[in-house]
Amino acid sequence: MKEHDVVIVGGGLAGCRAALEIKRLNPTIDVAVVAKTHPIRSHSVAAQGGIAAALQNVDPKDNPKAHAYDTVKGSDFLADQDAVDILTQEAPEVIIELEHLGVLFSRLEDGRIAQRAFGGHSHNRACYAADKTGHAMLHELVSNLRRNQVKIYDEWYVLRLILEEGTAKGVVMYQIATGQLEILRAKAIMFGTGGYGRVYNTTSNDFACTGDGLALSAKAGIPLEDMEFVQFHPTGLYPVGVLISEAVRGEGAYLINSEGRRFMEDYAPSRMELAPRDITSRAITLEIRAGRGVNLDGSAGGPFVYLDLRHLGREKIMSRIPFCWEEAHRLVGVDAVEEPMPVRPTVHYCMGGIPVNTDGRVRLSADTLTEGFFSAGECSCVSVHGANRLGSNSLLECVVYGRRTGKSIAKYVEKRAFPVFNPDIYLQDAKEEITALLTKKGTIRIGQLRQQFQDCMTQHCGVFRTEATMREGIKQIGELKRQYEQIYLDDRGDCWNTELIEAWELQSLMVVGEIILTSALNRQESRGAHSREDFPQRDDQNFLQHTLAYYSPSGIDIDYMPVVIQDFTPVERKY
Repeated sequence: MKEHDVVIVGGGLAGCRAALEIKRLNPTIDVAVVAKTHPIRSHSVAAQGGIAAALQNVDPKDNPKAHAYDTVKGSDFLADQDAVDILTQEAPEVIIELEHLGVLFSRLEDGRIAQRAFGGHSHNRACYAADKTGHAMLHELVSNLRRNQVKIYDEWYVLRLILEEGTAKGVVMYQIATGQLEILRAKAIMFGTGGYGRVYNTTSNDFACTGDGLALSAKAGIPLEDMEFVQFHPTGLYPVGVLISEAVRGEGAYLINSEGRRFMEDYAPSRMELAPRDITSRAITLEIRAGRGVNLDGSAGGPFVYLDLRHLGREKIMSRIPFCWEEAHRLVGVDAVEEPMPVRPTVHYCMGGIPVNTDGRVRLSADTLTEGFFSAGECSCVSVHGANRLGSNSLLECVVYGRRTGKSIAKYVEKRAFPVFNPDIYLQDAKEEITALLTKKGTIRIGQLRQQFQDCMTQHCGVFRTEATMREGIKQIGELKRQYEQIYLDDRGDCWNTELIEAWELQSLMVVGEIILTSALNRQESRGAHSREDFPQRDDQNFLQHTLAYYSPSGIDIDYMPVVIQDFTPVERKY
């Protein structure tokens, strides 16, 4: 068994920013980061469009209060307003900190940080580094971890959170390259493990986004909050699902249907293509349903619409959004300077997650906290996004709440002793689990079962939902879970056994998917990204509250928690 004062699981923006803050406040604290990929391969590196802050560089009328209102309205009033206030008040400060760390933001002609328009925001406040913003940020943070002597365990997969009587005490982890098992004991554990896009069959997320931290927490008895709210990004490149950043629409691109019309005037006339993502995704889905989608030969009735950049001109496209041009050209052979891109909604972001307070402390229930367990970033739910996230607020959440959680952890571990537990029990359990998987004599391949599960989630819990489709989805998931017992692995070795990792990841996907569907079935209203065709109206009287879903192998129990409302009274959401 190894020891570190703090163990952070996840090498993305939230985890790296928390580690850096701990070291900044107290260099003597021993911090370790555990990541199943190398940290600079974390999915944060794929964030493209920008990070929001009321810097007032482009729009002098902007301010944190306006940013807060846009965020709360965008959330369909489900965001906790105390958490949103912290997010928007601290935003300008963290942007300057990032700049001082070496992040190369794009500039105005006078040298100030440039800011562009983003969906749902009333002012131009998205700071950006061309269309590679996450890449620019994560590389500098990882470089700073090295400089601050943070121990990095890269390509280790965490199998279990050791949580005893509400206290996090350590993790069990598996080295992918060698098959070595190790237990890390710590005074504090933080999860920054990202999202779960691979629960669905089409997603902008990379292959590592399998909801592992969420599943580990749920299996340890932690409730998951607001998991029914899955963000579909409007512009996934058809047919591959790769993200075409909202920055493209921020720079002035149009969405057009088979008739050549900018159809967003029918759905959000005041914001057009810069409406919030849930509204834009539903609009595209409805256009396709109505037969106004496009086929690959350009005829009507197809499965996608067009994202048209041609009027922006080559110079603007290549200087402001070069990566998006490159992705379309490389993956589907479209030169966006000369022809429109084929797009349709793709699963993108997880609004829900591990419930935390504004200091990053994980909740055991609506009114009790765990000891020694923290979380930040996309895997957490402090609820700054509520039912729908505004673009450019996710990177902001990672750095604001990563920093804040790091500060909280640094103080928490000052006088805390290492926890006591018996590591042998957990080590033996892990060995038996590995042996059981490696010796399975089933008939089902992992890839085949994963595809069936992803198809089930996509079909039964998509942009639009009904009770009948979701009940059928839950029934199918039950059957797929039973089939999991019949999988088999070709690779029986302990050297770089990716099939074993895939088996564990599929377990995570199944836990998370069942929680999403069950939470969605129980929310009998339409709010933000959760759109029920059988309950088309928002119902504040019964559902202006957060879902808490408690997992067990026999089923999921649902409870609710109040929403924090301070400055902004819920009203009808119009754009």
